[in-house]
Amino acid sequence: MGFLDIDNVTKAYGAVEVLHQVDIAVEEGEFLVLVGPSGCGKSTLLNMIAGLEGITSGDIRIKDRVINNVHPSQRNIAMVFQSYALYPNMTVGQNITFGLEMHGTPKPEREKAMAEVAKLLQIEDLLKRKPGQLSGGQRQRVAMGRALVRNPDVFLFDEPLSNLDAKLRVDMRTEIKKLHQKLGTTIVYVTHDQIEAMTLSTRIAVMYNGYVQQLGTPKEIYDNPSNLFVATFMGSPAMNVMRVRLEERNGALHAVTTGAEGQEIALRIENAPAGYAAYKDREVILGIRPEAITDPEGADRNARNIQALSNTVSVTEPAGADTFVTMTLAGKDCISRMRADAEVHPGQPFDFAVNMDKAVLFDPETEERII
Repeated sequence: MGFLDIDNVTKAYGAVEVLHQVDIAVEEGEFLVLVGPSGCGKSTLLNMIAGLEGITSGDIRIKDRVINNVHPSQRNIAMVFQSYALYPNMTVGQNITFGLEMHGTPKPEREKAMAEVAKLLQIEDLLKRKPGQLSGGQRQRVAMGRALVRNPDVFLFDEPLSNLDAKLRVDMRTEIKKLHQKLGTTIVYVTHDQIEAMTLSTRIAVMYNGYVQQLGTPKEIYDNPSNLFVATFMGSPAMNVMRVRLEERNGALHAVTTGAEGQEIALRIENAPAGYAAYKDREVILGIRPEAITDPEGADRNARNIQALSNTVSVTEPAGADTFVTMTLAGKDCISRMRADAEVHPGQPFDFAVNMDKAVLFDPETEERII
């Protein structure tokens, strides 16, 4: 049992069920990110925790108290919205303390809390300004300040950075992470941006079609995706996935496919999970991250199973610290991630180094990872 328990929760609109038996236990001080594409149910779930949406079945508990029918104002939660939702006719200071004023907090306590939060968020010089005089990043800090000042049990963030430009999003991600590390608050954060999910969270719930597809740490989600959706949704660039045939050669299983010129390519799999044996001489889906395909010089020195792969380069994309290189495998594009100074050229053959320690296999029918 956690600090915040989402216990077998479903949500239906009439006959249409949009959330299906969601079970998540959030520990005190945890930073849980709900991530997934538009329409997957993540914002609906957040609104149910906040009390803005009713629960069709199941329970939501905070500190072992069932809050299904508790009014939002009595749940001791604070929400930061995508739109900031600041009162334009109030100053920053008034916006921050308005909720406390509505709860009857004496003025000296309100001012003390406002000063502490303003110092924490470094917005002391903005307290007398109106929201219309602030940048997007400043408004987001004010919205966070309004939530922080209440000292709630749980903070809820609904895509708070989506209105900001790319650089400011990166800056605000860092600020939110610092804030969480400093305060140790319990946060549930909704985003469609998997980079936000990976960088901010202590755990991630990947959602799709109203189901939690996988719940785990960023490393677990990234290295061991539970199914093909998680594998391709999490990561930028996405995991390479391709159909291969699983064959036994010289006492070891190999993923067998074709290269750019139609040549056979066989990648040896060592220490294969027990479940792989059932797929021998069958087609499976091989998944491998771009950084696990590189040039020999850049290959992981700690890897136990680096396989050589000779193939023709299709496209190179210099990206500052990295170079992304595309080749054809199994009739589709496959992206590798190399050092910036790797000597690789379009149209030329190249000896790639593939870290098969990082490869995962999926069942082509169920799309579940084979273990």
